Amino acid sequence: MFYDPRSEPHGLPHNPWNALISPRPIGWISTVSTDGVANLAPYSFFNAVSGSPPFVMFSSTPRKHSLANIEATGEFVVNVVSLDLCKQMNQSSAVYPPEVDEFERVGLAKAPCRNVKPPRVAAAPAAIECILYQTIPLRPKSGLPSATTIVIGEVVGIHIDDAILTNGLVDTRRLKPVARLGYMDYSVTEEIFEMLRPDFQFAGRPNADH
Repeated sequence: MFYDPRSEPHGLPHNPWNALISPRPIGWISTVSTDGVANLAPYSFFNAVSGSPPFVMFSSTPRKHSLANIEATGEFVVNVVSLDLCKQMNQSSAVYPPEVDEFERVGLAKAPCRNVKPPRVAAAPAAIECILYQTIPLRPKSGLPSATTIVIGEVVGIHIDDAILTNGLVDTRRLKPVARLGYMDYSVTEEIFEMLRPDFQFAGRPNADH
């Protein structure tokens, strides 16, 4: 099949787009408002966009409290969602009024960050402190309406739970990151295989870092 999303219906029971670009890591974004209210919400259009220096991005559709808080304060935290946190992550996706602290609503303890004011999820196996680099409203050349804003953050701090390290490497089997698939489906990484790049060596270990 083929369809042009600018002008043609896909003809399927549900939109296939999100299911095709998957699995997608989940950016569990914590922020704090100018009034000091913490906010926590998951975003499945999220990823790293640079390794050195590290930058991350996520997109908000439509404008949500996370985006408003980031624009007002210039700071946010990306909390990694492990399998044992997936239920709280899903609960935090509900639409709450701005005065509600999602940490408290879903029963999660906060932990302080080093370089930014928003708290991180204490139980998260990793958390990434970020300062706002740029927000980019999407303006399709097709003229179609868009309510999406891309947020790019510069990483200024990284927390890693020692329990997910094996011989100094992040062990994905211990991390058990949850990813978003299409529709209402999620996945957790269980099968891992290594492929060595033919042109890369790092500290005597091929393909140890990208």
